[in-house]
Amino acid sequence: MKTLLHFVLFLIHLCVNVISVHGQCIEGQKSSLLQLKKSLIFDSSASSKLISRNSSTDCCSWVGVTCTSGRVVGLDISSESVSGGIDKSSSLFDLQHLQSLNLAYNGLGYGSQIPSAVGKLTNLSCLNLSYTAYSGQIPVEISRLTGLQVLDLSSDPSLYGTTILKLENPNLSLLIRNLLELTELHLDGVSISAQGTDWCQAISSSLPKLRVLSLINCTLSGPFDISLLNLHSLSVIRFDYNELSIEVPEFLSNFRNLTSLHLSECGLHGSFPKQIFQIPTLQTIDLSFNPQLQGSLPEFPKNGSLRSLVLNNANFTGLLPNSIGELKMLYNIDISSCNFTGSIPRSMEGLTQLSYVDLSSNKFNGSVPFFSMARNLTDINLSSNLLMGQINSSHWESLTILKSLELSFNPLDGTIPPSLFSLPMLQNLVLSDNQFSGQLPVFSSSISLLETLSLRRNKLEGPIPMNIFNLPRLRALQLSSNNLNNSFSLNVIQQSKNLVFLDLSHNSLSISYDDTNLSYSLFPQLSILRLASCKLRRFPGFLRNQSELYNLDLSQNQIHGEIPNWIWRLGYLAMLNLSCNSLVTLEGPFLNLTSNLLLLDLHSNQLQGRIPIFQPVVNYLDYSKNNFSFNIPYDIGDFLTQTRFFSLSNNNLHGIIPVSLCNVKSLQVLDLSSNSLSGMIPRCLSATTNLVVLNLRRNNLAGTISDKFSANCSLGTLDLGANKIGGKFPKSLARCEMLAVLNLGHNQITDVFPHLLKEISTLRVLVLRSNRFYGNIGCPKTNGTWSKLQIIDLADNHFSGEISGDCLKHGQK
Repeated sequence: MKTLLHFVLFLIHLCVNVISVHGQCIEGQKSSLLQLKKSLIFDSSASSKLISRNSSTDCCSWVGVTCTSGRVVGLDISSESVSGGIDKSSSLFDLQHLQSLNLAYNGLGYGSQIPSAVGKLTNLSCLNLSYTAYSGQIPVEISRLTGLQVLDLSSDPSLYGTTILKLENPNLSLLIRNLLELTELHLDGVSISAQGTDWCQAISSSLPKLRVLSLINCTLSGPFDISLLNLHSLSVIRFDYNELSIEVPEFLSNFRNLTSLHLSECGLHGSFPKQIFQIPTLQTIDLSFNPQLQGSLPEFPKNGSLRSLVLNNANFTGLLPNSIGELKMLYNIDISSCNFTGSIPRSMEGLTQLSYVDLSSNKFNGSVPFFSMARNLTDINLSSNLLMGQINSSHWESLTILKSLELSFNPLDGTIPPSLFSLPMLQNLVLSDNQFSGQLPVFSSSISLLETLSLRRNKLEGPIPMNIFNLPRLRALQLSSNNLNNSFSLNVIQQSKNLVFLDLSHNSLSISYDDTNLSYSLFPQLSILRLASCKLRRFPGFLRNQSELYNLDLSQNQIHGEIPNWIWRLGYLAMLNLSCNSLVTLEGPFLNLTSNLLLLDLHSNQLQGRIPIFQPVVNYLDYSKNNFSFNIPYDIGDFLTQTRFFSLSNNNLHGIIPVSLCNVKSLQVLDLSSNSLSGMIPRCLSATTNLVVLNLRRNNLAGTISDKFSANCSLGTLDLGANKIGGKFPKSLARCEMLAVLNLGHNQITDVFPHLLKEISTLRVLVLRSNRFYGNIGCPKTNGTWSKLQIIDLADNHFSGEISGDCLKHGQK
């Protein structure tokens, strides 16, 4: 992103950097400029150029206007919030001496085409119409501007909600065939839709002086054509976000002037040629988000030119070479989410220009390197590796402009250096999922910029220092799953006016809440509040005023009584976990409750009465281990249309299983175990293709198991144990090729041993005990194998004969 910004700034500079001789502006030129200003629709409060132009001053002195001998040769009205006013009759096209025209970053077009009258400006050497909201076909008249050196028609329809710019008629070849002087071509976001050999040959045969070629997101396809090597001056190649779907050709290493190569998210595959990294002039390379691209890093040359190395989310492996320390100008390295191994080279400690370092999500081991010499460092991310040991306090003291440090998901230990908490520019500190111990320090005002502090899942102990809530910009505080152990009132968070994310769960904290003489408006508007296992005794009243709350976890507390109705009226609440409390009822009335919940977990309470019904948006619904009674509502499936997980296990429910549950096409887990349900299992349940887990054990279900299992069966677990099911074993169950757990124990099934199950190679647990199976268990000829089988229980049946371990494990042929 920084590199792109540098290019845009350079381009704007180039477009206005025309030799200027200021003199009295020719009256006709001023008149055309004033008429142009009058026709433009722009926001004067956002203008720095147009707003200052008036008839009483010399137009050659206006900001954005460049003159030679009183004639306007350069016009820059970029980024002026213009939203229209230029068409083919515009006075702009009367400025026949224009050499540089920059209209970039204005909403000029809003769905209209680039005016064909631009072809009248035949003296143009620089034309920048980038991000101007024009759409449709690019006019052929641009091809008449034979003196153009810089052409930028880059487009992004998402900026203005317009349709795309495209090159169809004329196509790319016709547009550029006369532009022999062109040194820079920027067509980012323009739909070119050409095959590799076509667009490569069109460019290489028409633009011999080309230095910069930027075709980002142009719907191009591969392959690269070797004719590109005719572009001897080519320095910058930017083809990001095209479906090239190619192996990167080795001939790219023959561009001896190449400074920048960007191929992010291009569907690259195969092995990346190492010699490209060794091009002496190469300064930036971006191969990110090409997961099928393989490669490793070579030995880098001494005093190499590379400044930015971006390989994240590509399949690069091997060691990070020690010679990376030779890249003295390297300021940006992002090799996250690759497969690098070994230790991080100590030679990196000598890279004094480093500004951004992301080595996260690899398999680096060893200790955290010193970066104390890199005084320009703003971001370090070494998370999700295998780094070990302690981090020294002296590592960080000199990094006075460090903004973000992430070391999470490593087995680092020892105490957290106090120097980290005094870095003056630090905004983001993430040390979660390590083994840090000791106590938290008292927080000083010197870290007043801190916005995110995540220390969850460590071994920290002692009290939470209360002045942590005085940090003025604190937005996210995660201290869960430690051994912190003080008592305090939740009212303290009133001091954290910007707090949106608070997680103190699973410590040894005792948190209270005082409603006395309290205004709920004094509390910050939270998005996420997690206070699981904090010894809370009641619902904090200020929650009823939390209009932005999305995720609320009050599980494993000591809250008793009823769930208040106001909790369902929190309009943004999507995830609510109140499990493992002593809740008895919902504040009535509770039928047909309206809410936007996606997850509701009420398991392990003492809730009683009828099952509460919610609006059909909930994905995860857990009512297990309560005292709900009565029947399951016959139409319950109509209220679970988007539900994936539904559990009513361990309640006091009776009656039949509603057939409407078969209508829930999204349902993957259904657990109705340990109730008093009776009747037959609905035949439609065995025919569903979406269920992954079906658990109906420990009920009073009778009848037979339907032999209607689908060829697209997704079942991984089927547990019907401890019921009164009889009849035959369903042969169609062999279609469930992903079945890992099958429990039919303690029923009344009468049949021979189900040899067909040998076709299911994924089976790990098979329980048939206490049924009426009979006959010889010996394995007939099958093609199957139970290589993953761990538990088999056939006891208390009527089997006869002998069975070998090999038969059960490997099958006979």
